[in-house]
Formats: sequence, structure tokens, C-alpha cells
Amino acid sequence: MTFTEKIQQPVFWMNTFKIALTFFMVLTIISLLFNSFSDLVSMNFAAVMENNFYEGKWISFFGIKIIFSLVYGIWMTAKNMK
Repeated sequence: MTFTEKIQQPVFWMNTFKIALTFFMVLTIISLLFNSFSDLVSMNFAAVMENNFYEGKWISFFGIKIIFSLVYGIWMTAKNMK
């Protein structure tokens, strides 16, 4: 089955979003741990918010993760779908 035939099936997009959502959550948690581990351990959530989300930082923080997660979800679904 070709890629264009696969993307026309509704089950393809359901599986893509399942994979992408899971990957997005894992990627976000890992990214927060790398960026603000000491603040998270000390329960200083105000510093975590300031370092990662305030002043428009949330756009770059989540934007690249959303795009990367969707691409990964599409790739994995297309690869594993028969």
C-alpha cells in the first residue's frame, strides 16, 4: 500500500495522533527535566514557568515539540501500517 493510500484511511490518522500525543508528552517531560531539573527538584515552579513559558517562550518550547511529534507519529504509523 502506498503512502497516499495509507493517509486516506481514518485509522491512519487515529494511530498517528495516538503516537504523536504520547511522544509529545514524553518529549515535554524530558525537556523540562533537562531545562529546569534543579528548579523542579526544589519545587520552584515559578522559576520553571519563567525559564520556559513566560514572554512568548512557550511558543518555541511547544512549537518544535508539536511539529516533531506529528512528523514522528506520521512516520511511525506509515512504517507500521500494512
